Amino acid sequence: MMTAHGPVMVDLLGTELTAADRDLLTHPSTGGVILFRRNFVSPQQVYRLVREIHELRSPHLLIAVDQEGGRVQRFQAGFTRLPPAARLQAHFDGDMQAARRAAHELGWLMAAELRAVGVDFSFAPVLDLDYGVSSVIGDRAFAAEPAVVAQLAGAWMMGAREAGMISVGKHFPGHGAVVADSHVDLPIDERVFEQLRSRDIQPFARLIDNGLEAIMPAHVIYRACDARPAGFSAYWLQQVLRGQLGFQGVIFSDDLSMAAAEEAGCFADRARAALEAGCDMVLVCNDQEAAAEVLHELRDYQDPVARSRMARLHGRPATGLDRLHGQKRWTAAVELAARLCAAENLSLNLGDKA
Repeated sequence: MMTAHGPVMVDLLGTELTAADRDLLTHPSTGGVILFRRNFVSPQQVYRLVREIHELRSPHLLIAVDQEGGRVQRFQAGFTRLPPAARLQAHFDGDMQAARRAAHELGWLMAAELRAVGVDFSFAPVLDLDYGVSSVIGDRAFAAEPAVVAQLAGAWMMGAREAGMISVGKHFPGHGAVVADSHVDLPIDERVFEQLRSRDIQPFARLIDNGLEAIMPAHVIYRACDARPAGFSAYWLQQVLRGQLGFQGVIFSDDLSMAAAEEAGCFADRARAALEAGCDMVLVCNDQEAAAEVLHELRDYQDPVARSRMARLHGRPATGLDRLHGQKRWTAAVELAARLCAAENLSLNLGDKA
């Protein structure tokens, strides 16, 4: 039996574990699994898959998914369709008290449904600001103003925490002001630190002060501050995030398979560079050969402090789906999500006709 979490998060080929999956998951350097849409058929199927993964290791591997809402929601059939984050401010039109209440309930709903099938956490919330230039961020951001993002994302985080789930703020120190998509290119942000500190970093600082458990840095170079992308930068992860902001939680790399990560070299080099910069766990997605390369490279890697941080990310015991679906709170939250999604669709349709 394994006794600790390794530093690598991997993914799976399909809806059931294969022999290749099992080899990756039982490697001592593996610490977690990220699930994608290809791994999902129904809540019942993913519950069985999660349980099978849990049975492989003790302590259990961490299990994560991207379940933000809007464009980024991997589990759909049998789960509530969640609106994009930007819909909250738009729908409540300046009524921040109502928007915060809604954000809290949507965070709770997302987390309660995922915890009901055994998933530990979602890589959310997005704390980037919407500058109107980034297509990869866009309506995934709660708003353009730091104070609004901090309020709504903070309420969302508290709702998720109430349902037994930690939160992962992304993409530190802020991905919203660059046009390039880091999945296919290496974005460069030319702003100086004071500009980033006064705006983009503010939501991260506010949520850190309220106990944010994990952060994912951006695959973006902030050239006036450091020559390396933030996820490979000791300046951003150790000097700013750990030092200036006092963050004590887990730092996840963004996916090392993204084009923006290629600047750091081969997969093994990328993983080493991210960990040396200050990441606790690295993600290698959509390439099992690359994952195997990274696991082999890190076979002797030891970081007791990172392991102790990751041990705190497991979700708390949760209500099963049948009981959850019988709760009045769940019904009210589902109705709220439906209203927000309907409002989004109406605005999109009106825009098409204009």
